[in-house]
Amino acid sequence: MDWAACVNRAEQDTVDKIICGSKKGQYILLMGSKGVGKTTMILNAMKKIKADGVAICEAHEDLEVFRLRLGKALNYEYNEDSQTGLFQRRDPREGGPRLDIERALNKLEKVALRMAEKRDRPLVLVFNNIQLFANNEESRQLLLQLQQKAESWAESHLITVVFSTDDFWPYPVLRKIANRMHVISVADLTMADSLAALRKLREQFHQMPQDDSVLQEILQVCGGRLSYLNHLAHRKDIAKAAQRLLNTEKGWLLSEVGLIPDCDDDVMDEQKVCASTWLLLREFVKQHKEKEKARQTAIAAGLEVGDPEMPAIPYYECRQIMTRADFIERLDQLNIIAVDIDHMVRPDSMVLLRAATEVVEEEGFDELLEGVRSRIDDIESLHRTRELT
Repeated sequence: MDWAACVNRAEQDTVDKIICGSKKGQYILLMGSKGVGKTTMILNAMKKIKADGVAICEAHEDLEVFRLRLGKALNYEYNEDSQTGLFQRRDPREGGPRLDIERALNKLEKVALRMAEKRDRPLVLVFNNIQLFANNEESRQLLLQLQQKAESWAESHLITVVFSTDDFWPYPVLRKIANRMHVISVADLTMADSLAALRKLREQFHQMPQDDSVLQEILQVCGGRLSYLNHLAHRKDIAKAAQRLLNTEKGWLLSEVGLIPDCDDDVMDEQKVCASTWLLLREFVKQHKEKEKARQTAIAAGLEVGDPEMPAIPYYECRQIMTRADFIERLDQLNIIAVDIDHMVRPDSMVLLRAATEVVEEEGFDELLEGVRSRIDDIESLHRTRELT
């Protein structure tokens, strides 16, 4: 049994219509944190139509690699061995990978025009994990190049392009000239859907029912992230596996942004990022505790309450809390935070929020954080004094 068959996602029907070609006149941007199920939904939709008229290409930081991947996905052969230099003509490769990609897309357009007479639905081209492109000028120009094709193809109903990303940075790039772009935000499952999915998976893998109270405690740790649910469902001792998952996330978080008291000036820049990160995470933990307290009060009063919500802070407030504007993108790339199309910033997952909570609630954390910030100020003051003297 496919574990994805246990999950009923509201977005799946929309993705099915896009992949099968029934939704025309637009191109799609799928946004969501790593592990929420974006690629799984696309692959499930492709299976239902046996990938008829659908090609998928994985992004890559090196555009030469991406060029080869796109050629393989489209079954397009580039002019790798050219002897045009013998006739004093420029080698086709001198234009760089973006020119080769343009040639491949032009060939695809010709194929789509011929096939349009035989089929009443557009072809579909999926660019998966576009956050893997380097966030530099060349990659941004490539994204705009792909988007220009997506715009014209959407208008002519020839080809539907689907972009998928884990990170936020491609969205502002694509938003600049977007006219026919439809954004689908994919979030974690609700508590009810997560419980139903985990119950089915446990029964499938272990042939025995699981107490819902135990599963609910597990979901308080892992939330509705599909990748975590799949991981835990395979484990015999699910409680022990959940604790190990939390400990692993906590260890990784401290290895990435751990605070160093009395740090040397060689790691000052790194500690600036770490200190700003923990200022933001501390605010997330504070908000989460306040929401949980209000939720428990409502439950005690007999009021109906919904699923526990992840704390969310507007993008501009995060810049104020962190006192820096240039660290948010880096934290998004590290999957410490997630930014949605409404420019609301949240912890990337419930597991990460739980790990951050354990760190923030440790004795002496506030003093450690203020000590690191004071140490950074002292080092910067010393550098300024040296420059003056």
